[in-house]
Amino acid sequence: MKLIGSLTSPYVRKVRIVLAEKGINHEFTNDPPFSPDTRVAQVNPLGKVPALVMDDGFVLFDSRVIVEYLDEQDSTGSARLIPATGSQRLRVKRWEALADGIIDACVAIYLERKRPESQQSKEWIERQQKKIDQGVQAAASDLGDKSWCEGDSMTLADIALGCAFGYLDARFPEVKWRDTYPNLVRLANKLAERQSFKTTVAPN
Repeated sequence: MKLIGSLTSPYVRKVRIVLAEKGINHEFTNDPPFSPDTRVAQVNPLGKVPALVMDDGFVLFDSRVIVEYLDEQDSTGSARLIPATGSQRLRVKRWEALADGIIDACVAIYLERKRPESQQSKEWIERQQKKIDQGVQAAASDLGDKSWCEGDSMTLADIALGCAFGYLDARFPEVKWRDTYPNLVRLANKLAERQSFKTTVAPN
């Protein structure tokens, strides 16, 4: 299978981490969708990454759909990152939605700031910033003093949240979440020590 994505996309990073944690062999093609010569639309009609091209040519897109599929693959006997059933599965997917929502708001601000300054909407940026602040606060509250978001080992919840932390650090250093939420810092630092996170850090 082939993963098409961008090295700077936190959504792509989430998929790459899951691939690494599951030990799934794949080919990676770096094709930023905003590049003038991008070919992403040829595999994903929405022109977005990540896109996962299966061996038979079938294409999956949207990081949530892709990681759901990947977690069902058992190439190395690795533990499930998404519980198969029950309330814990629901909570892990809720964590993913929260983390992705923080990233969504970050991306919205990043793209708005790329517009000419005279065309930027201060109100839009402030609205997205509020989502980031409230999302991080909710993550800290829900994590509490637990070692992992759900259960006694790493799940997709932690991976998704770790990708949101990484994107905040890379694109929004002005968001001082590390100064405010020590429990999130502990989790972020623990994730950063994993090989899957080390090898997927976005280039400067």
